[in-house]
Amino acid sequence: MEKSMYMIMLVKSKTYNKITKKVVEEHVENIRKLDEAGKLEICGVLKGYPGVAGMYILKAEGREEAKKLCEQEPLVVGGYATYQLMDFLIANRENHYLL
Repeated sequence: MEKSMYMIMLVKSKTYNKITKKVVEEHVENIRKLDEAGKLEICGVLKGYPGVAGMYILKAEGREEAKKLCEQEPLVVGGYATYQLMDFLIANRENHYLL
């Protein structure tokens, strides 16, 4: 069974501008661990969206696992960001672009 995909938007909180180098390093390490565990499809920063810190597309067994992964994100744990969790359906040739 194929894993479900979830898009996570990391939304900057009022304390985002107080982020430390240590938290950034923990954030990057979290991304590395997600990738090594096969949970990360893609991640990055969105240019031109000042209130958004970035986004992930995660592969998870279900919404509860995706939520747990969001809650472990160091930016969220430290209060520097909140998250919005959305189900992500891939449209491609194999699934007739969701028709």
